[in-house]
Amino acid sequence: MRAVIQRVARAEVVVDGRRVAEIGRGLVVFVGVEREDTSGDALYIATKVSSLRIFEDDTGRMNLSVRDTGGEVLCVSQFTLLADARKGRRPSLDRAEKPEHAEALYREVVENIRKEGVSVKEGVFGGHMDVSLTNTGPVTILLDSRRLF
Repeated sequence: MRAVIQRVARAEVVVDGRRVAEIGRGLVVFVGVEREDTSGDALYIATKVSSLRIFEDDTGRMNLSVRDTGGEVLCVSQFTLLADARKGRRPSLDRAEKPEHAEALYREVVENIRKEGVSVKEGVFGGHMDVSLTNTGPVTILLDSRRLF
């Protein structure tokens, strides 16, 4: 499972001209589910999201998590995180999990973050979404549950 985490001042998801989710200060988490991912991968990503110390403390040092700050999380499913563009010009999406299994694991990520005491809003799984965000810092973190990077 892969995730891209962006620290934001605000973010929203719009589908068909209608806002479906909005957060203030917190994290936007794009989640891509890979074939052969398990509940363990979902737990790894959720635990990292809720505990990464990427918010500044009173001294300006990144020392606080989204949970520590009372921030929110906006989760967005994004199967293209599994795209392989090393060969040719059309990215291969063969490593992305089929939607029915991917959705269940994506939902586990969301629920596991909530269990950590963090407010979570969501985009629409499998939907065409317009995601707007204001990245602060900028801070962007890449995660891979298989620890490839």
